[in-house]
This record gives sequence, structure tokens and C-alpha cells, in this order.
Amino acid sequence: MNATTKKTIPELVGRKGFGRSNAPKTSSKGTAPSNERPKKISMVTAYDYPTALLADQVGMDMILVGDSLAMVVLGYDSTVSVTMEEMLHHAKAVRRGAKNAVLVGDMPFGSFQTGPEETIRNAVRFLKEAGMDAVKLEGGQHQASIARALVNAGIPVMGHIGLLPQLVSQTGGFKVQGRDAAGAQRILEDARALEEAGCFSIVLEAIPDRLAGLITRSIHIPTIGIGAGPDCDGQVLVFHDLIGLYDRFTPRFVKKYAQAASLISEALSDYKAEVEAGIFPGPEHSFTIKDEVLEGLYGGDK
Repeated sequence: MNATTKKTIPELVGRKGFGRSNAPKTSSKGTAPSNERPKKISMVTAYDYPTALLADQVGMDMILVGDSLAMVVLGYDSTVSVTMEEMLHHAKAVRRGAKNAVLVGDMPFGSFQTGPEETIRNAVRFLKEAGMDAVKLEGGQHQASIARALVNAGIPVMGHIGLLPQLVSQTGGFKVQGRDAAGAQRILEDARALEEAGCFSIVLEAIPDRLAGLITRSIHIPTIGIGAGPDCDGQVLVFHDLIGLYDRFTPRFVKKYAQAASLISEALSDYKAEVEAGIFPGPEHSFTIKDEVLEGLYGGDK
């Protein structure tokens, strides 16, 4: 599939099962066999028109308008502070930039805690006003009934279990989840409950890699890992983290593919220095006017 074809949720669900452990072997020449299984699902966050456009242009499968917007774009201390109106504002910009990826709107804290009717109303706004294809909902078994209500209302739902950023004040911070038997069992049951509720996929955040692999093999919908090892059906990272643009907090599981902050800082410093020295703008960045036009103006100078 190329970057100019609109991706769909059923197509991505059909990629289920491409973990590292069952990846097809290549031939001696390094080419893939004809029975190669589907590619893993690529997903990244975006929060505005230019980031969405860039993600879409490289053929990203899914774009999440994440509530991480709160921290990496709006400067809040946690994701809890971002409002539904702020999420919709940025989701609309993402839709204008991304035409081909499956777009997922993140239900912010407070938008799904007040009962199914209000939750459905907020989720509908993501689809109807912002043009999202689905919504994401944090929480496992305790949110399964809400997820089911959304699905029954015709709204595609992506689950999110493991580390729940909206609840870090209750769980003691950004810590790996599911390392003990009780925690691991709870997360496995969370995944099964969300699958039963009708979610089309589940984000697994900050859990041990082998637990993520077990969950991936135990359910029939795709898992999207973020700090959950290589055996998930897909991966997601925060845009600003992976390009090195946000340095207030970088999780251990993030791989920085660029150092955008230093590049931007260097460009801004160069611009400031050239302005102060009178170097910018030069002739190539200026517009001219004919002498006779200027001379005809009252008090005009050449």
C-alpha cells in the first residue's frame, strides 16, 4: 500500500499476528517469501497540520491525536489538564493535514467519567466535528462497559492498558506496570475485557516485553506497543519524543531518531545573530522598486 491510499480500520485489524517471534524468514538473497505476513502497524502522535502532514506523507498507518498534547505542546504538567475543546481544536488541524492515515482521537480525562451518554456525546464530536476515524480510551476492565457503549453506538474504540498517564497520580508516577503476578494477571484480564467489549485494537504502555507478547498472542485484535517490547502488532511513539523536540522528560523506551531541538535552536541563534549584525535580510530576501517610482514619491530617496 502506498502513501496515497486511504487506510482503513479493517485493513489494519487484518495485520494481526506479525510479532517478531513469528516473522517470516527471508531467502538467502534477503528477499521476502511470497507468503510474507502483513507489515507491523506504524503509529505516531500528531497535534497540528504540519506534523500530521509529515506523518501522512511518509505513509504512517495511524495517527493519534494524543492527550500528550497537554505536555509536549501546551506546556501543562500532566495530561489531566487538557480539555475536550483543546483536543478537538488540534484534532481538526490534524485532519486537515492527514488524508490517508487512520486518525484516532484521545478521550481526555473527564470526557468519559460522567456516564455513557456524555461519553458517547464527546466521542461523537471527535468523529463528527474533527473527522477522526476512532477514539482511544484509557482503562481496562473498569472501562469495558464504557468501551462497549461506544462500540454499540457505532464508534470504533482503541483501548489503552498498562501504564495509564491520566492516572499517574494514583499509581505513583510513570512506572512500568505488570511486573508482579497480580499486576500481570490484571493487565491480561484488562486486554481480554476490552476485546470482549468490541475494541478494534489496544495500546500496551510500559509493560514487560514478554507480558506484551503473551497478551498479543492471547487476543484476536492488534496490540500497539509503547514501551512494551517488539512482539506487539504495532508500535506508537510521541512525535516530539522521537524527533528529539521535547526534552523535559524522555521515557527510557523512546528512541530518538533525530535531534530536532538542537537543530531548531541553532537555526534560531543564527537568525538572531544575523538580524543583530544587519546581515539578514540580504538582497536575495528583499524586494526592489524602480528609481523613477521612488523619486516620484513625496520626499522619496533613491
